[in-house]
Amino acid sequence: MPCQIDDISVVLPTLNEQRNIATFLASLPPAVELVVVDASTDGTDQLIMALRPERTRVIRSTAGLTMARQIGAEAAQGQWLVFTDADVCFEPGYFDYLCRSINADAFYGPKYATVAHPIYSRLFIAWQVSIHRLGTAASSGSNMGMHRDVFAQLGGFRLDLPVNEDTELMMRARRRGFRVDYIHGLAVRSIDDRRLQRGVIFKTVHSVSRNTLLFVDMYIPIPRRWLSHDWGYWSFSHAHRSDL
Repeated sequence: MPCQIDDISVVLPTLNEQRNIATFLASLPPAVELVVVDASTDGTDQLIMALRPERTRVIRSTAGLTMARQIGAEAAQGQWLVFTDADVCFEPGYFDYLCRSINADAFYGPKYATVAHPIYSRLFIAWQVSIHRLGTAASSGSNMGMHRDVFAQLGGFRLDLPVNEDTELMMRARRRGFRVDYIHGLAVRSIDDRRLQRGVIFKTVHSVSRNTLLFVDMYIPIPRRWLSHDWGYWSFSHAHRSDL
């Protein structure tokens, strides 16, 4: 499914990202549509419109992360939906490379940590590649995309998942027979690693455990309540955030 840059919509949930948003916006080509679903109290939404008034739409919503991504995807106009976060930036040439190389229904790529966490960065990417080769997806909501027709056929994100909705969507796409590619050349880079600084072990164990259950759930149904709670992820993160 080839594309042009103006066929792409970037879907971005934001919550108090004033310190990161300028760097993020600088990595976007002007022709790309940006759809922001914002729950900020620090003026992030106003700063976005001041810095990027063209091809940008900001939707105010206090919905959780999963619903925010869904709202943004439904509001987007592009044929390709690229999901990301405000604490990363796209590597130079990302969107040109996407238009030249995409030959799948959906894709995801690496997320490089900052220089403060080189080992985690290498291990995370190696894990993504290994899991992909085993036939499932290990995608991150910081760097993944899908054709809007495929997104619609899948019914979008699983709204009962407060976290790991990103990986589940890609797992489901692959399970349904859609082509999901891991594309190493489509990379994003962390602007800050505040979540890693709050606990690398907690974040890693949490992600691996939940993603394993999501994979099992595709074959053997597990109780909904096991996944409809975030297992303390957001309470842990919020307890360590001074900008909320």
